[in-house]
Amino acid sequence: MSGNLFGERPEAGTGGGGEWLTAHCDGGSRGNPGPAGYGAVLEDGQGRVVARLSEFLGVQTNNYAEYSGLLACLKWALQHGHKRLRLISDSELMVKQMKGQYKVASPSLRPLWEEAKQLARQLERFEMSHTLRGGNKEADRLANEAMDRGMGKRPGAGPVAANAYAKPPQSPAAAPKPPRLVLDGYVKDGVVHLLEGELPDGTFVKVVRE
Repeated sequence: MSGNLFGERPEAGTGGGGEWLTAHCDGGSRGNPGPAGYGAVLEDGQGRVVARLSEFLGVQTNNYAEYSGLLACLKWALQHGHKRLRLISDSELMVKQMKGQYKVASPSLRPLWEEAKQLARQLERFEMSHTLRGGNKEADRLANEAMDRGMGKRPGAGPVAANAYAKPPQSPAAAPKPPRLVLDGYVKDGVVHLLEGELPDGTFVKVVRE
């Protein structure tokens, strides 16, 4: 029964569609827009992982990455003969747009939304639900690994701390200034004459007129 989107949930394993496939998907962007990627984990009806998907998307927005993860899950399900898909995402915007509760105003997202709707209609059953980020940990990890790969970071390397960039070398501390010495004297024909003592050559002299 093609085109049955977000209908009532039948019992798993009943009808002609076989068991349900469950997909956790996530997408992210470092900068929004910035280096972006998605990650997804797909499980069969017994909770066994059947696929892990991830891809670097170049410079894109968070929402573009979220939709890219959704499309990847839909395509994988169809290519592997699955007719029932439950998709779990921490993007409330995307879930509500797919359910028709929010409009798709972004010109860059609308083609992705239309493609996702078209692919979902090829399934016998399709459901989407929203979860908090903590319910999508592995998909989030895969999305971040995709971004790391695209940015040329080593696999498994930790995040770069905000203060990890080298600071310019500091100039050596200035030598302490010698104490100021006040002497009595007078100036005649451009020459300083002290009333007592003599000044070493090269001494800087400031004359104060009284």
